[in-house]
Amino acid sequence: QEWTNSLVTWEPRDFCNISKVALPLDAYWSPPLFILEEVGEQKSSKLQYSVVTHSGGFNITLPFQVTTTCGLKILRFPFDTQTCNVSVTSFLYPATDLVMKMKRTPAEMKNISQSYFLTDGEWKFTDLSIIEHIEEIENEQFYVLTCMVSMERRPILYVLNLILPTCALYLLDMAVLFGPSSLEEKINFQIAIILGSSMLAVILNNILPTSSNEPPVIGTC
Repeated sequence: QEWTNSLVTWEPRDFCNISKVALPLDAYWSPPLFILEEVGEQKSSKLQYSVVTHSGGFNITLPFQVTTTCGLKILRFPFDTQTCNVSVTSFLYPATDLVMKMKRTPAEMKNISQSYFLTDGEWKFTDLSIIEHIEEIENEQFYVLTCMVSMERRPILYVLNLILPTCALYLLDMAVLFGPSSLEEKINFQIAIILGSSMLAVILNNILPTSSNEPPVIGTC
């Protein structure tokens, strides 16, 4: 966050050429911001300081961890891409008093986000776009900055543990059904196929996401 306070200025040559200082956040006014999709308690860094320059410029870099809500669309699971919004605003000051603007372009923010995204897990960070708009609430207008974060699921684990075994079972089923085996052998193998499919169905039920109105195609086949 960066802003300017015209009441906090000094001449560096009058103070041993000191052009900037670091002060606690509660020493001066700072814009209170809220995340609309936030749920739960926000965990922030204990180093809550702001850098103040002699011209009245304030600069805050405050990392924090927050849990947000996001509606999932898992129709194409596990080959799905999810987009979640993080909307930042301040409901204490209307748009006439507090103007919020992004300092960097969406492309620059995307590169910075990719450098900070260190987790090599199930999700892959793919895109980031930013929308600046004004939202009207109870006859008052407020600036809102919405970051649209796109994440792509890595499907390799589900392919190896679910899709390939399922396809192998069905191929064996077809091979035995049209093979030269006796009827008794076919019945025994069909029972084994049913048991294997039941086990895969239980595994599938445990790993499929449930927070979606549309069930995944893989779960209805």
